[in-house]
Amino acid sequence: MNIILASASPRRLELLSSLGDLHITVIPSNIKEDELDTLEPCVLATTLAFKKAKAVHEKNRDTLVLGADTIVVINDEVLGKPKDEAEAKEFFKKLCGRPHEVITGVALLSKENILVNHDVTIVTFKPYDERIVSNYLKTNKPFDKAGGYGIQDEELKNLIDSVDGDLTNVIGLPLNLVKEMIRGI
Repeated sequence: MNIILASASPRRLELLSSLGDLHITVIPSNIKEDELDTLEPCVLATTLAFKKAKAVHEKNRDTLVLGADTIVVINDEVLGKPKDEAEAKEFFKKLCGRPHEVITGVALLSKENILVNHDVTIVTFKPYDERIVSNYLKTNKPFDKAGGYGIQDEELKNLIDSVDGDLTNVIGLPLNLVKEMIRGI
């Protein structure tokens, strides 16, 4: 099956490739993500996923297009990608020691159908650890990830307390949901 991934995320490509039997083309959508920050978090994630998929699908109507968007939410505050080290550190101070939600919206567009859904995973970090956070910030990994972290990053393994839900959702693409949606398209 041919599918276009409307994302430049190497993590999403790797996850989607793990499903097998897919011929994947990557075409990033390049939509602006900051115009919709007044929406409720699940609506925000699915709206952004749909906008990404739609932007690419308009030029590739004969191919299945997958769009996704992941956001991190704590106390009703959406944490996007940190713009600098100070903001990334503030994100960790907000996230550490308490649970937060990771929401990924997924949109799948074909010539005949549009499917949009989302998945929510609860992640809990241990209490703030200056050494772990400082070492992680030195890697520059936080700056292209919602919430300023990648749960798969080795440097953070000692900060993770628990993950309640689909780990692939936290990485950026909930594979169980995607498989279900592909079957439904």
